[in-house]
Amino acid sequence: MTTVRSAVTLPVIRVALVGVATVLTWLILVAAGQHPAFPPAMLSALAMLPVNIATLLLLRQRLRREGRRLRDLIGFSAARLPRDLLWGLLWFMVLQTLFLAVIFLIMGLRYGSGLFEAFATIFVDDSAMRLSVPVTIVLAVITAITFAPLNAPAEELVYRGYAQTELARHRWPTALAIGLPALLFGAQHLFYAPTAAAMPVFGVAFVVWGIGAGLIVLRQRRLMPMIIAHLLVNLLTSLPLLLVPLLVT
Repeated sequence: MTTVRSAVTLPVIRVALVGVATVLTWLILVAAGQHPAFPPAMLSALAMLPVNIATLLLLRQRLRREGRRLRDLIGFSAARLPRDLLWGLLWFMVLQTLFLAVIFLIMGLRYGSGLFEAFATIFVDDSAMRLSVPVTIVLAVITAITFAPLNAPAEELVYRGYAQTELARHRWPTALAIGLPALLFGAQHLFYAPTAAAMPVFGVAFVVWGIGAGLIVLRQRRLMPMIIAHLLVNLLTSLPLLLVPLLVT
């Protein structure tokens, strides 16, 4: 039987793992003679590979102790897949629109008429990090292939499928059952920001994204459409990396 403590602990562990992976990646780059900004945005998605694997293994182990499986949380059904794909596409568009609206609102409130000039400053990683062409190609391909297929299910399973669902089952108020995982979801994405100045903007925007996702999962009582929506988001950010080999050769 899942306890409130275990429902909260797993997403907290994931946030800690993301932080550790980001710091270690930055330290490795510094030790290699690079001069990366923090967080090292260029490699943040690649740094999530061990984190996502560890997260899925921890969740699987915990579910096994409770007599459940990962597929029970995912709720995959071949018969429902066409419908889930359509719902996922819809939620992708809704949540991305909300996400961008929040970013523009925060930037507008913070920078006023200098909004667009600020975008070019805080959302562009202009660190002095330079990697060799072969290394750049290998890292870009690995990231593009592994990030979305692992990250989308890992995050949705931890934050919505496990934490939110179990907190609601333990009769937490709906606002808290959705809000706490969303806050942790936002905290994790601080480490995905392209620059340190963008971290608070990313944090707030992803908290709002997490709240929206939580409300959708609460309403539909199914996780698969949200995994698909999340997968589309991650593909949008990782697939362009496949163009890197064309740009550096």
